[in-house]
Amino acid sequence: MSLWTSLEPASATVDPGGVTTVRLRLRNTGDVVDEYHFEAVGSLAPWTVVEPRTVRLYPGTTGSVDLTIAPPRTPDATAGPHPYGVRVTPTEHPEATTVPEGNVTVTPFTEVRAELVPVTVKGRLRGRPKLAVDNLGNTRLTASVSGSDNGDQLSYEIRPANVQIEPGRAAFVNAVLKPRRIIWFGAKEDRPYALSVQRSGVTPLKVEGTYVQRGFLPRWLATCLGLFMALAITFVMLWIAYKPQVRTAATEKMQGAGASTLAPSAPPSLEAPKSPDATASAPAGPASADAKGGGGGGGGGNKKAKPPETTAATAVQKLAAQDPGGRHICYRAFVAGDGWTDAVCDGQTAGTPGEGTITSVNIAVADAKGVNTRAYVYDPASTNGEGNYFDPWSTAEDGIDTYVGSTKKDAPHMLGFAVSVDKGAGNVCQTTYIHDGDWLGLECDAPDAGLSFTYAGTHDNNEWIQAFRLTV
Repeated sequence: MSLWTSLEPASATVDPGGVTTVRLRLRNTGDVVDEYHFEAVGSLAPWTVVEPRTVRLYPGTTGSVDLTIAPPRTPDATAGPHPYGVRVTPTEHPEATTVPEGNVTVTPFTEVRAELVPVTVKGRLRGRPKLAVDNLGNTRLTASVSGSDNGDQLSYEIRPANVQIEPGRAAFVNAVLKPRRIIWFGAKEDRPYALSVQRSGVTPLKVEGTYVQRGFLPRWLATCLGLFMALAITFVMLWIAYKPQVRTAATEKMQGAGASTLAPSAPPSLEAPKSPDATASAPAGPASADAKGGGGGGGGGNKKAKPPETTAATAVQKLAAQDPGGRHICYRAFVAGDGWTDAVCDGQTAGTPGEGTITSVNIAVADAKGVNTRAYVYDPASTNGEGNYFDPWSTAEDGIDTYVGSTKKDAPHMLGFAVSVDKGAGNVCQTTYIHDGDWLGLECDAPDAGLSFTYAGTHDNNEWIQAFRLTV
């Protein structure tokens, strides 16, 4: 080694947006004149300037260069220690390249921005705004979200109530506003409210919005109903007061003893009434469905049976019948509050981009030697911001349904799912739509490269899937 180096100081501290300078001293310990080139390496290299870039030294002489380190005040400059180095390359002996190393600690800073989307929501029984929370600092943000208003006129359902956001990332918090008093009649009313982002030891960040509560019935309709009721009551009272009296003028003829007057005979045009015994009943026909037990219950046998549910297996069996020997995959999604979507196949979209929360997936394949799936769901107890696998692998043969996730009312939303087919039956390709408005890139499994399945979605608790497409 024909070079001696030293960093002064070896460890330094710098604030994001600030500057610190480190000096590199070096001595040519060889026996020839040499020129040295300098290059910053490590995570701080984009923010490090070396001056001068080259130094020429005679044997036994010493020189120095200055390293100016200026990390920006952005989430990219994460807080904490950052090792760095300076690559020193001699011109005469390039094989003797050396990299003196040091350490710079970037101090933490916090910057949070929150926004209501939309600022004004309208409804009769509830409003559904979203709160977007951006972590513009360089440390992980942990905060809770709560709602408040003047007069306690609204109740709040917030999910999730606690968020953990990495530097440079954002989280969306869903809120449901419910008025404590229903407006049956009358004009709409504005109810201002605020959602607060609370961090430990810091004044809450409040974001203000307005909930416009509408009445169920307009004021003019209430007036018309009141007039109608008044007229109806008036009519009833008048009817009772002036109801006509109906009297009969007919008198009963009494047949006296020894009366000589004979009762008149019936006119020849009038037919004498038939006796009850003379009435013939309808002739009995062949045995009906009621006699066989099929028409009991007043014609209940005529009710149409409910058509069977169209699952992924139903759809893929239909495709297989139309295209024998063709490889197909069909699927559908269970959306919380809306139920199962229609089954779609071979690259069509299941779910609705930008709407809904998927909690379960139903998949079936044809000519793929079976399908294997496993769901990855939201974990409210997570400490690292990620979900967990909901259940073990679910496997089904060709033409048979496989289900992952859950359709229960309180089921966790799906962050993604793994899917694969038999190694010798081709590949599964997928793309998913994440709730923040992005389609992820198309990805496929590669059994020959060691990827035995493909994963649709993310592992982030704050990024669940709303739609997906599958092909085989």
